[in-house]
Amino acid sequence: MNWVETLNGAIDYIEDNLLNEISLSQIARQVYTSSTHLQRGFSALAGLTMSEYIRNRRLSLAGVELTHKDVKVINVAIKYGYETSESFSKAFSRFHGIAPSVARQYSTDLKSYSRLTIKIIMEGGSVMDYRIEAKEEFEVVVKVKTIQKEEGDSTEIPAFWDEYSKLGMSGETIGICGKVDEAANKFPYGIGFFKKDGQEVPKDFEVWQVPKNTWAVFRGNASSDDCQAMWNKIYSEWLPHGKYEILESSDFELWNDDYFEIWLPVKKK
Repeated sequence: MNWVETLNGAIDYIEDNLLNEISLSQIARQVYTSSTHLQRGFSALAGLTMSEYIRNRRLSLAGVELTHKDVKVINVAIKYGYETSESFSKAFSRFHGIAPSVARQYSTDLKSYSRLTIKIIMEGGSVMDYRIEAKEEFEVVVKVKTIQKEEGDSTEIPAFWDEYSKLGMSGETIGICGKVDEAANKFPYGIGFFKKDGQEVPKDFEVWQVPKNTWAVFRGNASSDDCQAMWNKIYSEWLPHGKYEILESSDFELWNDDYFEIWLPVKKK
């Protein structure tokens, strides 16, 4: 299954289960990929997280149902996954701009959020510098923090980098994702450096082993290029049209004063 098919398969599963509990790990299992890469790829191409997409679709459909006068707000709230009418009302008002009670009683304008379909349209060439590199197992020394998936990716990780920078560590710096705890929807994230033989491990740091892999390595200029934009291009341009697919293993970013690199474990399709 290629990357575009994977994402559209995930959307199919979401649409079939909008009235059920849906987790990112469940969706990822259905399309045979990791939840981390699924979330990143979806966000890169769709411009929002999967949880935001699910919420928007549910609230859009809930608005349609409330235009029928014979339904109760609490029944619609429960149907679309809200435990109380208060939590549903807050979410509904943020999305539609009016309270659900108003939508039920009066003819008024509501917002519609249609089903998403992922398509890749080639509009022009762009250059991505990358290399394929085989690397034996190695160790990294990292300070670790547990990150909440989706929202934490965009808020907790940058804050953790700011915290790490205050430690005054010099040289190349690695940011690496650990194995996702699917049940808790969390994962460990480490920031640190490559371990050298006989090197002492600083207090409050851990040693992680990274398995032998073939890696796709993408390089950007640390002073002028946007790392997040590079991630987006990998998922929107390189993966759909390349000869490789990402493995379910740790990926990492490598930073120094002059450049950054994104290392993805891959295999040929």
